Amino acid sequence: MTFTQLEIFAKVAELGGFTAAAEQLGISQSAVSHALGLLEKEWGVTLLSRKQSNIEVTEIGRNILIRVRELLGVSEAIRQEVAAVRGLSRGVLRVGSFGPSSSLWLLPRILGQFQKDFPEIDVIVDEADDDDVVDWIMERRVDVGFVVLPEERLDTMPLVQDQFVALIPANHPLAKKKAVSLPELCESPYIMRIVEGRPSPAEKILTAANMRPTIKHRYSQIITIIKSVENGDGVSMMSDLALSDQVMAMCPGVIKKPFAPAIRRSVGLAVHSLKHASPAASAFLKTAKALAVKLRKP
Repeated sequence: MTFTQLEIFAKVAELGGFTAAAEQLGISQSAVSHALGLLEKEWGVTLLSRKQSNIEVTEIGRNILIRVRELLGVSEAIRQEVAAVRGLSRGVLRVGSFGPSSSLWLLPRILGQFQKDFPEIDVIVDEADDDDVVDWIMERRVDVGFVVLPEERLDTMPLVQDQFVALIPANHPLAKKKAVSLPELCESPYIMRIVEGRPSPAEKILTAANMRPTIKHRYSQIITIIKSVENGDGVSMMSDLALSDQVMAMCPGVIKKPFAPAIRRSVGLAVHSLKHASPAASAFLKTAKALAVKLRKP
């Protein structure tokens, strides 16, 4: 077993194919296939299910992959610590972000300062739902990620308080109110944001409140939902952090209103373990902490 073989295994699992992994690693497809074949032979297990259309990690492969990513993470941390001793700041930082709430508002501000301070660190960002980011951190697929707090399984650092707001057509009767209640919003046709494979944050809120609005449309894209609200198709609700001034300016016929009582959540950063975080991940947390006050949306 070599670290190269482990890196190849992790990359094939991440990208779901030999060709894509070979291109990203800068080696031939046959070299990828040969390395994995030797690894499976040495361990006496099947790591990958080779189907005609794609590659899938087997159950035993998924269990081993967690340890492989842990080893690769330790290796990267060692490289970064050695570089730091030599007065260099190099390495790779993998960041998990959960859609518009963190990707549109929080990440650009933190990343801008981080890359200014550490230009030699290569930052790779993957985006998914907030629950997926938690899984990625636990599986060592990313080094640090944005999460909704509290999250007891990880070491976390709070950043900002977010709130959900109602999205209402400008000519809707609720648009005249200073704040709206969740039952009031649910009296109108509702436009639901869908998230693949699990309930969206808004769905969780509605379910917890035992609210069952009449759902008229389901969309995955935020701008589509806002446009649909502007067209008078219905109302919706969304995280305020996801609604940048630029996005709202594209739909002047939409009014956003706070809820009464307020529906809030805390958003922060998380790592698997602060004690074992890589220098790059620790620096990212430090940068975010220094910017925390500026990250609060007015």
